[in-house]
Amino acid sequence: MASPDLVPLDTDVHWIHGSPSPRRLADPPLQVHHLAPGTVLIRQSKDLTYEAPFILLLLGEDRALLLDTGAVDGSELRRTVDRLLEGRTTARTDDTAYELVVAHTHGHGDHLAGDAAFAGRPNTAVVGRDHAEVVAHFGITDWPAEVVTLDLGGRVLEVFGIPGHHRASIALHDPMTGLLHTGDTVYPGRIYVEDAAALLDTLDRLVTFAEQRGVRHVLGCHVEMTRRPGHDYPLGARYQPDEPSPFMTVEQLRAARDAFRTVAHRPGIHRFDDIVFCVGEGPRVLVPLQLRALVEQVRWRLGLHRRNPTT
Repeated sequence: MASPDLVPLDTDVHWIHGSPSPRRLADPPLQVHHLAPGTVLIRQSKDLTYEAPFILLLLGEDRALLLDTGAVDGSELRRTVDRLLEGRTTARTDDTAYELVVAHTHGHGDHLAGDAAFAGRPNTAVVGRDHAEVVAHFGITDWPAEVVTLDLGGRVLEVFGIPGHHRASIALHDPMTGLLHTGDTVYPGRIYVEDAAALLDTLDRLVTFAEQRGVRHVLGCHVEMTRRPGHDYPLGARYQPDEPSPFMTVEQLRAARDAFRTVAHRPGIHRFDDIVFCVGEGPRVLVPLQLRALVEQVRWRLGLHRRNPTT
């Protein structure tokens, strides 16, 4: 059961979602939204990268956790994080310096491209990207089943392995807010399946964990669906005016688990209301994705998208 004392999150956000053509770029490089005190969600602009990943910053009394550094150079993200932490860092002495842990949901390039901007930052630990480094940093001895804790000072997070999309993928649970972060393993978009058997196990464990912990919000790193059930934006889309919220429910998580059970051993692209599973890396997956991506790129560069009047 969820605790009645959970800190509520402000998830009713109009996120930046790109511009209709390269001649009409309008988004800032980053959008920063305070979901709650000490809980910040940042989105990189589709005007910079079609990936437009979400980056989570959680602040405790002694340290903060930055989960991912995005898909482009991290200079702007570094300046933003420094500003967000300024009140905590300036009030400390050298003996009680406020720390920053930079970790990753997984080791793909669109989640760690900004790492270099944090290298050498005082009182900062940048966690490695491969499986051995992740396991060693978090002290996981029974991967992926073991749930370990990360104490930020007055705020204890839970971390565990969720392979299937990537061998070193992790989930993060914040008991303070009821937020479960699932990286690129579950989000409203295309889930690229590296290991189907591992993902089946991961989704089972995610559902069980969410039910036992009373999770209120499931958050991934991207949005690629439209608001029309079963319809996703093409790979590489730079303008997504009709995208849904990045926040999903436990019911949607459970539905994703049940849906994947029906297609896990069938290579291809499988569309469901809130999620698309891309199983395998053969022509059944790559050819349709690349053809749609090519058409979308041409349409965007020619300015054939009409700006949504509600944006």
